[in-house]
Amino acid sequence: MSSSSAAEKVRASHILIKHQGSRRKASWKDPEGHVISNTTRDAAVSQLKVLRDDIVSGKAKFGDVASRYSDCSSAKRGGDLGSFGRGQMQKPFEDATYSLRVGEISGIVDTDSGVHIIMRTG
Repeated sequence: MSSSSAAEKVRASHILIKHQGSRRKASWKDPEGHVISNTTRDAAVSQLKVLRDDIVSGKAKFGDVASRYSDCSSAKRGGDLGSFGRGQMQKPFEDATYSLRVGEISGIVDTDSGVHIIMRTG
């Protein structure tokens, strides 16, 4: 893999909700994976849609929601994943992030990790 130049990199934050189809059924919130193993993909998507609506409507801030609800360890940074280039993230996640404008929030993005909403931050 070649290293990306700064111009090719993006920066993003995300909120991940894991479900029974996720490749790793444990998270900082659910170390044993009990809740995740009993969460359907549809339930995860429904939860994420409600959270996204709260963010888009201004009722909640992206970082606050990520800190509280995201199954990713990036939750402690408000969902911030830092900068990354092509080939560093799962393809659906990468494609969604690169298609967003800075400040824009994606719809639901499915990966092997679970379902996400992504906010491009740089």
